[in-house]
Amino acid sequence: MKCPNCNVNLVMTDRSGIEIDYCPDCRGVWLDRGELDKIIERSSQNGRNAQQENYSDKQRYPTDKEHQYKKKKGLFGELFDF
Repeated sequence: MKCPNCNVNLVMTDRSGIEIDYCPDCRGVWLDRGELDKIIERSSQNGRNAQQENYSDKQRYPTDKEHQYKKKKGLFGELFDF
């Protein structure tokens, strides 16, 4: 399949069970029917899990060694890191 923007062949990749087509030239991302719904569904599930983790004692009361926490990579970061 060719990119609708620049007419270059699209590259297909599988990210977290979702098939994504992207253009290596213009970096456009193209999704098939239903794939955006899957991304949104997984993103909302990850958001609920992150909210539950935010209330742990470790995050509320860090020790001297743990002043900064690494930001968790969201679903979109995992999907679009090419």
